[in-house]
Amino acid sequence: MTPESLLASASINIGLAVVALWLFSVLKKQPRNAVVYYARRLSDRHHHRPLSLHSSLCLPRFLPSVAWIPRAFRVPEDEILSRHGLDALVLIRLFKFGIRFFLLCSLLGASLLLPVDYYNESDLPTRKEYSMDAFTISNITRGSNKLWVHFSCLWFISFYALFLLHKEYKEILVIRLQQMKELRHRADQFTVLVRQVPLCPEHDTRGCTVDHFFSKHHRFSYHSHQMLYDGRDLEYLLGKQKKLKKEIEDKRHTDMLSNGSQEHKHISTSEEKLREITNMIYHLQSETMLREKELPVAFVTFKSRRNAALAAQTQQHSNPLELITEMAPEPRDVSWRNLAIPQKILPLNKIGVILAAALLTIFFAIPVTAVQGIAKYEKLKKWFPPAMAIEFIPGLSSVVTGYLPSAILKGFMYIIPFAMLGLAYLGGSICKSNEEIKACNMVFYFLMGNVFFLSLISGSLLDEIGEYLTHPRDIPSHLAAAVSAQAEFFMTYILTDGLSGFSLEILQLGLILFDIIRSYTYGRGKERTPYLFSFPYFRVIPTVSLSIMIGMIYAVVAPLMLPFLVGYFCLGYIVYFNQVQILL
Repeated sequence: MTPESLLASASINIGLAVVALWLFSVLKKQPRNAVVYYARRLSDRHHHRPLSLHSSLCLPRFLPSVAWIPRAFRVPEDEILSRHGLDALVLIRLFKFGIRFFLLCSLLGASLLLPVDYYNESDLPTRKEYSMDAFTISNITRGSNKLWVHFSCLWFISFYALFLLHKEYKEILVIRLQQMKELRHRADQFTVLVRQVPLCPEHDTRGCTVDHFFSKHHRFSYHSHQMLYDGRDLEYLLGKQKKLKKEIEDKRHTDMLSNGSQEHKHISTSEEKLREITNMIYHLQSETMLREKELPVAFVTFKSRRNAALAAQTQQHSNPLELITEMAPEPRDVSWRNLAIPQKILPLNKIGVILAAALLTIFFAIPVTAVQGIAKYEKLKKWFPPAMAIEFIPGLSSVVTGYLPSAILKGFMYIIPFAMLGLAYLGGSICKSNEEIKACNMVFYFLMGNVFFLSLISGSLLDEIGEYLTHPRDIPSHLAAAVSAQAEFFMTYILTDGLSGFSLEILQLGLILFDIIRSYTYGRGKERTPYLFSFPYFRVIPTVSLSIMIGMIYAVVAPLMLPFLVGYFCLGYIVYFNQVQILL
């Protein structure tokens, strides 16, 4: 990749970022878009916080503004914690960590590493082919004493990263303990989830087993229990009941306008169906039917948190596959459908999730390798001569090799977090937060394998494939020498992921278009409700963690990347501070 390609990538991404941020500053002032940009404040929970939007056609309503950018850096952390919770604070501090770490690394790289890398007579043949290698460690000759400078900087950067991580962990731990102290009387802290409850041989019910067992073995701490039931039939009937009620209301409204006898018959028929469904719902809630729908899962409540913790962390039955206990999640965090999965099937689900994630990783190796083929345009011309037609259009080759590979890769990777979240759901976690944590882990390992290692290996292989065929014994040395050549690709990846990705994230263009289509099609005449979604931690945290990992690896190898990372985390902080206010 030439400097022109890197400059083309930077220009396109900066242009897209400026346009997206300009559109965002204008669109957020429009009252129509309040359901998108002020969804949380419009909800019932935040109805006491009024909106000050320009309802009249005035000039300030259509002028872009940047006042919301410095405001993000002035909000104290205590306000973020009190309004949006600890998870949001940890995300914001993750961006602050990146700014602090890479800002010092950038100063060190610009003042020490870049001059050492550039002002050196290199004997490497790659110096002629890759002009950007003059700013990387590959410009240092093997065995040179200047490598001690890089070694010392690596030690300093490593200890500085460990110091920042220890400081962050210590401060967040204090905040977490303080938060737990303030939330001492939550019901889930006194409750244990019990799975694989056997049937009572005398009464043929599982609730009887729970009551007898815990009354006998935890007689001084046991308080009560609640069995879980299969509510799929009930859920279906409740949905049908709600739909019928809405139909009856619409028919009554139509009947008032038309005053016809035919509508009266339809209303009477619908009301009769509604009464039948209501009687079926009452029948399903009877004690006899509840026994038939009983699941081998129960919530057991204890008189103290200590006794609940002891019961959750000890084996209750001689058979380890019966009466399995663990602390109950918060009621709003429970994944109710997964509680009905038998314990014996859970290992098969987990194995299936691992195999599916592995197949997805292998499948995505194809587009990643193809992306590296586009990035290595000089080699691509030899293997695929029609690609030389790009050179007939001035500047097109710089755009194709500089911007297109990272944009294609980012586009392919956009669907991965949602696929991993679906796989995590199939894994059988009892709470939604565990599903998101598993999805975070799977997405990060996927990105680390496909975006980083596979891009690194495939790029090096494509670059040195001729040497590998003639001298296969030199493969390790050639790979080590060609690693720094991928720094240019990761620079463009950081630019695309940061400038274009973050800017489009804050713009919410897809949601705006969906709202417009909905307003003029099936949602015409209906009340527009705020678009409330949970914050996509499973998508944001792995991507940011991958950028931190790339920056740490290339901090000494290619210090020219460090200023890009500072801009990446500054823009990310501004964007996701705004997103946290919208969604949380």
